[in-house]
Amino acid sequence: MTISPQIAAPSTSRVAAASLIGTAIEFYDFYIYGTAAALVLNTAFFPGMDPVAGSLAAFSTFAVAFISRPLGSAVFGHWGDRTGRKSMLVVSLLVMGLSTVAIGLLPGYAAIGVLAPVLLVLLRFTQGIGLGGEWGGAALLATEHAPPGKRGLYAMFPQLGPAVGFIVANGLFLVLGETLGDEEFRSWGWRLPFVASLLLVVVGLYVRLKISETPVFRAAVDQHRIAKVPFAGLMRHQWRRVLLGAGAMTIAYTLFYTATTYCLSYGTRTLGIPQTTMLGLTLVAVLFMAAGTAVSAVVSDRVGRRRTLIAGTFAAVGWGLVMFPLMETRSVVLVGLALAGALALMGLIFGPMGAYLPELFRTEFRYSGASVAYSLGGVLGGAVPPLVATGLQAGGLGVQAVGGYVSAMALLSLLCLLALPETGDRTL
Repeated sequence: MTISPQIAAPSTSRVAAASLIGTAIEFYDFYIYGTAAALVLNTAFFPGMDPVAGSLAAFSTFAVAFISRPLGSAVFGHWGDRTGRKSMLVVSLLVMGLSTVAIGLLPGYAAIGVLAPVLLVLLRFTQGIGLGGEWGGAALLATEHAPPGKRGLYAMFPQLGPAVGFIVANGLFLVLGETLGDEEFRSWGWRLPFVASLLLVVVGLYVRLKISETPVFRAAVDQHRIAKVPFAGLMRHQWRRVLLGAGAMTIAYTLFYTATTYCLSYGTRTLGIPQTTMLGLTLVAVLFMAAGTAVSAVVSDRVGRRRTLIAGTFAAVGWGLVMFPLMETRSVVLVGLALAGALALMGLIFGPMGAYLPELFRTEFRYSGASVAYSLGGVLGGAVPPLVATGLQAGGLGVQAVGGYVSAMALLSLLCLLALPETGDRTL
């Protein structure tokens, strides 16, 4: 099979839109679920449990999608490395988006009994499969279209997806909180953001079907450098980079989901801060995340990915220790500072990752390598923090232990980065 290289290169704006839309939907889907898990899913799908047990059950279903993501990464990575980046991006978007819509339409425990939480877990698992193939394909779409010296800039676009998805999701919940009564929100209002995901999927499909295959993959096809079993080659030749890349990615997830999912629950239920106030503070904080993402992605083209990542991760080690003392003041300004600092650091770390993880792997299994490393980092950094934080708080260790956990994850990521090479000067 030969793919002609004589295909007009897509414009920067088209690459930006096609790579950003999927990651925006990814984080929109995950954040609306995380918000719903923090606010309402414990009573809608796990009634009869005490508040702590219900919260743990709801956050456990949140974790299911992270656990299934590595499987999705392996499956989509295999076909993405064999048949191309574009086709897998279309399929992953459909699997991810339709699963989210189905969650919004799923009857609760009061309607269908124990079948409700069972189906919820199944849909979360399916959603995670689609999510497993999303980020890697979007990052490769950007980096493999980028001109020399601008991979960090191009890879910034999929990395801005979390900020966009977060703002849309948080804005929707904020509007619902202001316009609906508590009973209406818990009865049916929480479902609206899930169903609204269908519109985002339609827009994403329209954009992605118009983008061309990446020139790097076309060249690999022309040179007959397509692996028969990409995942096997990845495990044979670059398994250490998969594990180290996952470890390096962990702190970005930890900061994001601790500052959003866990802090939303902690702020409203333990500190007594109104729900709309916490949502508003988080909405402002995510603007700092977007700024950090953009700045660090561009800076990484100048000073190197690894150096930029080490600086942000080192700062996160310290921030974990001051974040919750700020939260416990109950001061709106200081709580906002705690959230803004955590999300700004998440952006500083997340920005260069869009180029760094793909650059770590060979073309023959780059989709598989980047996706699996990203997803494994999500299991430790995204699925675990809400569970660990809730357990630490309930176990009497206090919220300071949660901050210590954040610092420990930052230290783990820092050690992984120190063991990895610089990649900004290599070709794809």
